[in-house]
Amino acid sequence: MVRYLRLLVTILTGTMIAGVLVVIFLLVTRFTEQPPALPETLTLPDGAKVQAFTQGGDWFAVVTDDDRILIYDRVTGQLRQSVQVE
Repeated sequence: MVRYLRLLVTILTGTMIAGVLVVIFLLVTRFTEQPPALPETLTLPDGAKVQAFTQGGDWFAVVTDDDRILIYDRVTGQLRQSVQVE
């Protein structure tokens, strides 16, 4: 019975070590990816101040303090759409 228990503990230890190594590997590979490139400068409408920022696959959006959502093209930096939030 003790041999069986020792075998189970050894297998569990090996499984836990392998699991920790997998988690470390995934964390390292996820955090070393380069973030998507954004334009150096961004032209906002007069008087608008940034409140929030989010991004998608080929666009990014800026929420302004005057309740507008400005959607920009990621590659060109040009304004695609402006949405007024009411």
